[in-house]
Amino acid sequence: MYDVITFGAATKDIFIKTKKLKVIENKSFATGKGVCFNLGSKVDIDEILFASGGGGTNTAVTFANQGFKVAYCGAVGKDLAGQEIIEELGNLSVGAELISKSETQPTNHSIVIDGIKNDRTILVYRGASGELKKDDIPWSKLQTKWFYIAPLSGYLCDRFGEIVNFAHKNNIKVALNPGNCQLSLPITTLKVILDKVDILILNQEEASILTGIPFQKEKDIFKKIDEICTGIAIMTKGGRGVVISDGQYLYRAVPPPKRKVADETGAGDAFGSGFVSGFLQSNGDVEFATQLAMANGVACLQKTGAKAGLLKKNEKFYTVKVKKEPCSISGPCQCRAR
Repeated sequence: MYDVITFGAATKDIFIKTKKLKVIENKSFATGKGVCFNLGSKVDIDEILFASGGGGTNTAVTFANQGFKVAYCGAVGKDLAGQEIIEELGNLSVGAELISKSETQPTNHSIVIDGIKNDRTILVYRGASGELKKDDIPWSKLQTKWFYIAPLSGYLCDRFGEIVNFAHKNNIKVALNPGNCQLSLPITTLKVILDKVDILILNQEEASILTGIPFQKEKDIFKKIDEICTGIAIMTKGGRGVVISDGQYLYRAVPPPKRKVADETGAGDAFGSGFVSGFLQSNGDVEFATQLAMANGVACLQKTGAKAGLLKKNEKFYTVKVKKEPCSISGPCQCRAR
């Protein structure tokens, strides 16, 4: 029996830094700016680093670091990168026996291009993780207390409800961090799924997509989420902190203002899995869970790669102040937290 089984991508990340790139402004780019280099030439790289990433493995390592028995359920390719990920997970005390090896696709890869005015561009190859199908999941071996479902792609992109339904039928708690693909499902479908979720983790863009409400209107967003989800709802806001609803109160916290930021890769995964770890360790104390989540996210930011900086159990960390207020102006909402 596991404490937690995680779902999501497993990725081989390659970080490169170079001063040979230029930023140009052009309306043809979605952001209005593009990164360019000379066509047909060799571009010198100043630094290169290899690591592993992906929401499924990143979160699994947090749970292992915090002393939980955890396994990752996902897919890699039958290649060197896939084998390296499996070996790394084993070395980090994450069970790898639920991992499927794709016969047709290589392991997911990301190339993180850094060094341009404190910003980055990521080239993403979505390979084996997107090939995981229902029949590839060893359902009889999913014996655990919690599922942590990170963003999914490929076949499971719009079939993640089957994992949630399995959990519901087998008395397994669910923490869900859906991607835009999952949030694009019809709202009637999402309501049925989210009603079975115990902890819902969103960033402010995702919260806005789910509710159709501008992310600046936080109380309106949580009022709408309360109608959709019966569990604890979390909305992260990057450097501006986080807002959490347990159905009675809103909890707010912001990270330390002078925190060191070496790399932002995996910070969201670190926060989400840190919150669930703290929630389990404290028997449901939202304030403690928020503090551990914030600390784990800040620690992740201090190292390059998604796993290098993650906190270990009992490691001392900076505790942020958590502000607590009724979730509506007129008074506490009717409690709907489990």
